[in-house]
Amino acid sequence: MSENIFKGLFDAEMASVISVTDFMICIFSALVIGFILSVMYMYKNTYSKNFIVTIATIPAIACMVIMMVNGNVGAGVATAGAFSLVRFRSAPGTAKEIGVIFLAMGAGIIIGMGYITYAFLFVVIMGGVDLFYARIDFGVKKHAALERTLHITIPEDLDYVDVFDDLFDLYTSKYELVNVKTTNMGSLFKLTYQITFREAGREKAFIDDVRCRNGNLEILLSNQERSLSEMM
Repeated sequence: MSENIFKGLFDAEMASVISVTDFMICIFSALVIGFILSVMYMYKNTYSKNFIVTIATIPAIACMVIMMVNGNVGAGVATAGAFSLVRFRSAPGTAKEIGVIFLAMGAGIIIGMGYITYAFLFVVIMGGVDLFYARIDFGVKKHAALERTLHITIPEDLDYVDVFDDLFDLYTSKYELVNVKTTNMGSLFKLTYQITFREAGREKAFIDDVRCRNGNLEILLSNQERSLSEMM
């Protein structure tokens, strides 16, 4: 009688039913793996509480879904469609966030298929590689501290094509105009540059010289912005 409680209403007579013990072992293992992944992600990464909790629970969710599919091809296709809808309805994240989400889902799928030891081995290997790369700052650009995004506001009567070229040649080793936008009913232009300073500590002198050219209008210098395609 107790076994019938956990049997699906639409199970065929020959369908195998997952025992409660196996179900609990898999879910508990998935939660442990989620906790491990969360702790590893918190090392040298910026994160929010909601994202960490999500990473901790994703393996258990994926595990449960795979166990419920249990070899049913139609249910598997429907599950893939549901996951894709969730992905497209969510806000895009960084490559790091997307990668750890796929890692958590992959571990959950492995457990859902019954390979608990392989799942732990997979997480240990991938987590170890990730921690090693974070430790040695693998992939960090050598001159990233000198790269900046510059926003300059100029009056409409100022030709922006080459008005700052001599300053860029003096202070930067590389610069590129990436965006031009009109504002204030067309009376002002907002220019966006990606620049790389020749040396550190010359930001203030550079801004002071630019102010003399743009009529002391707004100037914004920030860490270099990355496009979504670059992050992914």
